[in-house]
Amino acid sequence: MSLFLIRGGTLVTMDPARRVLRGDLVIEDGEIVALGKVPRRAREEIKARGEVIDASGCAVIPGLVQAHVHLCQTLFRGMADELPLLPWLKRRIWPLEAAHDRASLRASARLGLCEMMRAGTTSILDMGTVHHHDVVFEVMKESGIRGFSGKAMMDRGAGVPRGLKESTKSSLEESHRLCEKWHGAADGLLGYAYAPRFILSCSERLMREVAEAARERAALMHTHAAEHADERAAVKEILGKDDIAALEEFGICGPQAVLAHGVQLTKREMKRLAALGTRIVHCPSANLTLASGIAQVPAMRDAGVVVGLGADGAPCNNRMDPWTELRQAALLAKVRMKNAAALPAMDALALATVDGARALGIDDEVGSLEPGKRADVAVVRIDDLHHEPGGDAVSRLVYAAVARDVEHVFVDGRPVVRSGETTTLRRESVLRGARREAKKLVKRARLR
Repeated sequence: MSLFLIRGGTLVTMDPARRVLRGDLVIEDGEIVALGKVPRRAREEIKARGEVIDASGCAVIPGLVQAHVHLCQTLFRGMADELPLLPWLKRRIWPLEAAHDRASLRASARLGLCEMMRAGTTSILDMGTVHHHDVVFEVMKESGIRGFSGKAMMDRGAGVPRGLKESTKSSLEESHRLCEKWHGAADGLLGYAYAPRFILSCSERLMREVAEAARERAALMHTHAAEHADERAAVKEILGKDDIAALEEFGICGPQAVLAHGVQLTKREMKRLAALGTRIVHCPSANLTLASGIAQVPAMRDAGVVVGLGADGAPCNNRMDPWTELRQAALLAKVRMKNAAALPAMDALALATVDGARALGIDDEVGSLEPGKRADVAVVRIDDLHHEPGGDAVSRLVYAAVARDVEHVFVDGRPVVRSGETTTLRRESVLRGARREAKKLVKRARLR
């Protein structure tokens, strides 16, 4: 039995009432069993049987959800800057992904997970590359993260290197195998997400069969859509329709479908996505880096779309830091809408917690601090120089917090970060492996 008392923090619950209160949080066998004012006698009993963590000067929050990331790309950090989306893919990302072997992919996943968990991330939705995807799940299991992942599916497309292009049959067969092996693994912490990369690299047959398979297996579907104007124009030239309409026609829609970006969405498309229950993930830093634009997140939310938040990949962001994305999301919404209150701090924090959990279909388990939910929790300092002398706790988190403020992180009640250091992935080992494998990877890729 495991028992923890997180004592004396500011509890930012993200519950339906959005309560913020001073008090304690009790975790027993992976579940939140009490929060708020815990009676003295109960506290003494917990001290005798479990562990007390001092949270004075800290906010205690739900673990952060990153609903769109690419663990396979972490080793490419700094190797693909100053390019728009389609040249970025063809000149850098696809050749680098094609050069991955099992060792480099393992190093990439470990680096990304170590960085994200150290910053308070407890749940992810990841899109891999085409090959070796068991390795990503192995590292996710090792790390203790809660998450979904799937191999990238690519059976067509101009500029796709030989090392990534698959037959439709082999892409589907390998995805089905991975789903059978990993969906529900690690005591339910891991799940599968079918991941057709985007319309320009996937045939209609592949998309339709993915939709059918995901519904049969109760798995997620994860793809990119409405990201960049050039991408959208290329889709329309090929299909005679916009990507959102095509995805719906193929069956990639509804609550199991998670679409990354949505920068180019029209108001009409937002309403249609909301009616279908299709989810969108906002990746503000990646959208800025690739000059994709600024997504209309407040308009999506007003239309009823469930919107999550994600860092995307290291080569289109340079950080896998949820705090950067939180701040960017809140500030860019103000600029995009020309309204200083367009996305208040509490709403921005929802993107990375309870709404991110809703996007992944796990909000009945995580995303808020409520008795009965699983204990995915982060303890974050809000009393350092860049936070003081005070003010609203949620504003401090969204506008001032940085990754190094995170003290402790729990996933399913298990401590995965202690005093700012990951416990399951050792920092120095992760860095050594990343540096070694990145050099080998670049040689294999033969970038021009």
